[in-house]
Amino acid sequence: MQLPLLASTFITVFLAELGDKTQLAIVTISGTSNRTGAVFAGSATALVFASLLGAGAGGSLSAVIPTNALQLAASLGFLVIGTRLLLRAGAEEQQDAPLPAMGDGEAD
Repeated sequence: MQLPLLASTFITVFLAELGDKTQLAIVTISGTSNRTGAVFAGSATALVFASLLGAGAGGSLSAVIPTNALQLAASLGFLVIGTRLLLRAGAEEQQDAPLPAMGDGEAD
């Protein structure tokens, strides 16, 4: 096993998962249950299977598609997702902004 690859993967996934929706969902489920061990086991198993799917798909795809093309596709995907999230957040801010009251302008 390559220790540097293991360490960099662990650090990347650990930092990426801190404070994300999955962790918040786990905190919520754990807070509503008195069986935190079962919540941990279920969430850990789900993360392991999701990671297994990603690693398997990445390994299979890299045999058919060049690595640079996969990295470019992933980068573009994250760029599209990030842009959509920013646009959605901006639209929601505009919807939530209070309308000015009548007569709040300066006197003519």
